[in-house]
Amino acid sequence: MNPDPSNPDPRGAPFHDLLGLVLERWEDGFARLACNAGPQHRNRSGITHGGLILSMIDQAAGYAGLWCAVPGNMRRAVTLDLDCRFTGQVREGPLFAEARLVSRGRNIYFVRTEVLDAAGTMVAFGSSTHRWRAGSETTEGQPASHQSAEG
Repeated sequence: MNPDPSNPDPRGAPFHDLLGLVLERWEDGFARLACNAGPQHRNRSGITHGGLILSMIDQAAGYAGLWCAVPGNMRRAVTLDLDCRFTGQVREGPLFAEARLVSRGRNIYFVRTEVLDAAGTMVAFGSSTHRWRAGSETTEGQPASHQSAEG
């Protein structure tokens, strides 16, 4: 889905393509997504729509708990709860969502995420709760062929 060989998740997601999200960095407990906000991301007030920023928080947070230690395997999760606070506005330009794992249990993990503009100014932050799908609880994950299409 993602033809960019520099992207750490070669499987990507069609939703990322729609919004223009790129996974820049991905390791155990951390993920960084980028998006070049343009006119297509603006709301009626002429600023970047909060839905884009919230999507960046959700996607980066999910990735922070889904890094996989086994090449070719993958992990999946669902978002149970997502909280966001907007602290600034962006008209257009680069945005970066940086997500850090706060804690993890057997089936659940918690993440804090910040969205920064090109100058490094925080424009939003959030926290979220995620549940690993069956077989995704460990960093070894499962072969992609064993995962259900549900997520």
